[in-house]
Amino acid sequence: MNPEKLAKLQAQVRIGGKGTPRRKVKKTTKTTGADDKKLQGLIKKLNVEPIPTIEEVNMFKDDGKVLHFTAPKVAASTQTNTFVISGKGEDKELTELIPGILHQLGPESLAGLRRLAEAYQQQAQGAAVEEDEEDIPELVENFEEASKEEESKE
Repeated sequence: MNPEKLAKLQAQVRIGGKGTPRRKVKKTTKTTGADDKKLQGLIKKLNVEPIPTIEEVNMFKDDGKVLHFTAPKVAASTQTNTFVISGKGEDKELTELIPGILHQLGPESLAGLRRLAEAYQQQAQGAAVEEDEEDIPELVENFEEASKEEESKE
């Protein structure tokens, strides 16, 4: 082999050492492994069994928001009436999820939905009143007639 070609190939392959550019990307390590092990240990102590067929979980809050889980891991224990839901949860507004969750709402949630709708109506009415205040007021009197009346008095 040609020694010049070999030297060029070696120069291209060099990974570290003097004169090489520094690495700009800092690698981060995940520390969730220990937390997951502790969580799994606690779940085992609760003696729960996994429920594999649940596609989504919605938890309704008092402030009108919904804690929404897509594809969660759900486990339950019927003896202790305990449920464990793990996965990525998102806080969403109830209005974002309404079309898909109407069949999930019970009587107490429907009452909450009515209260929420009334609150939105009141906010909309309040916004309309504020807009009316910002508009230019309409003329109540006819100024031309008022000026003619003043001229006739003089």
